[in-house]
Order: sequence, then C-alpha cells, then structure tokens
Amino acid sequence: MTRQAEYDTHPIDRPTLLVTLTGTDRPGLTSAVLSILASRGLDVIDAEQVVLRGRLVLGVLLTAPRDHKELKKDLKSLAEGLDVDIDVKKGFGDNEPRRKGRTQVTVIGSPLTAKGFAAIAGRIADTGANIDRISRMARYPVTAMEIAVSGADPDSLRTVLALEGVKQGLDVAVQAGGLYRRAKRLIVMDVDSTLIQGEVIEMLAAHAGRLEEVAAVTEQAMRGELDFADSLRHRVATLEGLPASALDEVHRAIELAPGARTLVRTLKRLGYQFAIVSGGFSQITDKLAAELGIDYAAANVLEIVDGKLTGKVVGDIVDRAGKATALRRFAKSSGTPLSQTVAIGDGANDLDMLAAAGLGIAFNAKPVVRAAADTHVSVPYLDTILYLLGISREEVEAADAQSSAS
Repeated sequence: MTRQAEYDTHPIDRPTLLVTLTGTDRPGLTSAVLSILASRGLDVIDAEQVVLRGRLVLGVLLTAPRDHKELKKDLKSLAEGLDVDIDVKKGFGDNEPRRKGRTQVTVIGSPLTAKGFAAIAGRIADTGANIDRISRMARYPVTAMEIAVSGADPDSLRTVLALEGVKQGLDVAVQAGGLYRRAKRLIVMDVDSTLIQGEVIEMLAAHAGRLEEVAAVTEQAMRGELDFADSLRHRVATLEGLPASALDEVHRAIELAPGARTLVRTLKRLGYQFAIVSGGFSQITDKLAAELGIDYAAANVLEIVDGKLTGKVVGDIVDRAGKATALRRFAKSSGTPLSQTVAIGDGANDLDMLAAAGLGIAFNAKPVVRAAADTHVSVPYLDTILYLLGISREEVEAADAQSSAS
C-alpha cells in the first residue's frame, strides 16, 4: 500500500475531543495542558495557539478516549488551579482539510479602523469564503493583517476586495495561497518615485532652469497620456549644455523611499535577487545598485561630450516595453521563472513590467497603474512589500537584532 493510499483509507469518523484553553498567558500553561493529555495516551490531530495582548487561546484536537469524563475532571481541576478557562467538546471526524481555493489576503491601513476591517471581513463572507486564520504582520508605522481564506476564487475575491479597499481607504492584496507565494526570488523595481523619492530628470532640469516644463511632461508621461520615448527625448533635450558634474550633485541629493534599505536588506538575507529598471539614467542607477547591493540594473544612458550633456541618450530607450524586456532578461539570468518574480512600479511605463511579473505591485501609483496591477500599496513605506510576501515586521526586527549582535 502506498503512503497516499494509507492516508486515503484513514478513518475520518472516529470520535475526537477539542480542548480549548483561554486565559492570561504565562510560561508553562501549554505544557501543563499537554502533560495531562499525554498521560492519557491520546494522539494529537491538530493544535493552534495565539497570544493577543497577553491573552492566550490554545486549541488542541485529539483522538477521544473511551471515557473522557475523567479527563474533563482533570482538566477542570487544572483550570481552577491556573485560573484559566478550559472547555472540552466531543465530536466526530478527523481534522478535515480546509476547503479548496486557499487565498492570502493582506490588509494594510494607516490606521486600520475596526469599521474598515469589518467591511473587508464582510465582503469575504459575501463571496461564500471562510476566514481560517488572522495574524498581524505589522503594528507600525502601518497596521498590516494577513487573513488566510479558503473556499474563494482569488480573481473574484480580488475584484470584490479591491473595490471595498478603495471605499475604506485600505490597501488590500489578494494572492493565491500555497508554496509558490513564498518562492518569489527576483524583485524588479522602478527607480524614480519608487526606490527613490522624486524624479531624477526633474532634479537635473532644476539645475538647467527648466524644472516646470520638464515636470509637466513627466506627469503626462506617467499618466500614460504621452508616448514615453518621445517625452523622454523632449525632456532630455532641455538638459543640453548642462555640466556632467550636475549628475554627481543630483546623486548626492537623492533620498531613498522610506523602508527601501529594509526591504532590500531583508530579502537579500532570504536569498532574493534584486534588479532596478529605470526610464532614468544609468549614471545614477548604477551608483544606486552598487550602494544597495542590487544585482541587475537597466536604464537609459545620457550622452556626455567634453564634460557636458548633449541633450541626447545613447542606444535603445528603456521605455514601457523595454522595462518588461529587462525583467525577462534578468529572470533568465538569475534562473528565476517569471511566476516567481515581483515587479514594483508607479507609472504607465511600468505597466508591461507589472503584467509580466508573477506579482505586479503598484506603489503610490497613478490610477491607471493601480487599476491594472495585481495589488497596490498607497502608504509611503517601501518595506510594506514584505508583508505581501508573508514576512512580518517582528521577524524583520529580530533578524536585524541578531545581525547587530553577531
């Protein structure tokens, strides 16, 4: 008999006991309950424990003894001695697997109101899905909750919750559950207004005295109202004659998005690879990649002659299609299936890249990008991406503390 066949013939109608403990958490509670259960020679079928603000909830599903009254008596005595509540219920049926259609829903709020959270839970229920588990991913500077849902079609649930999220002012990400959610191994990021604050070309334009003109064109291009390549050529032309030293000044003035270093540092520890793909300029992005330990970079190259910008770019322009091409190239170089890539961007020229990735995230993006991406983040902290990948802030802080101590 195969191992699977053995499982398939395992009885599911055997009597079971569900033991539930609630009370003030302190060391030894779980051990005390399990010791009594162990003395009866029972098998553990399932167990789950959570501590919330010092309150412990422990549930243990067991095979039931022939006579469970003595066990209930012992547990009642233990509960009185420990000043906790213990409930024992007899039933039938093994711990059945959750319904098909396992989905992970991440809710991010600043703040996360009870009204908003209730609305999200209500829409999940409206679809006929079930909430199996809720866990906190972060408590500051945003509140992030992860909800494990079963019995839902991810695409349908995403549509429903996206609308409710907008209504409640919350970011809601819906992803299919399972192992592949934890297997994303290449992060590809836009640079301007994503990895960094602001737009490099506007910073250069300020040095050339053409900021207002360039900013207006940039805004139209990011909304998808202008062809990116044409708009780039127009904006770069305004930089003709600018000393190349302005690039160094702009580089020194760049501010990373809040949480950018945390995002890169944490995922690099887990073996992720990073790439930046920019409609900006390699003279800036190459330095950023070196500073942050980013593995791959692609950007436009400004032409410089005799120490001055000519107002032209050299080679192919990294536009909307070029960004998607770069993502595929980096995925191939890193040996990463496209299904295991994450793309992050904010403008219309990121749309093809977001669509090509296994998970496309719109970060503080224009409406056209938010509507097209798999999910969006509208808070200014880039490390909130970690919560979408199932990594909590407590885990990040613990890893940082361990690294500092070693």
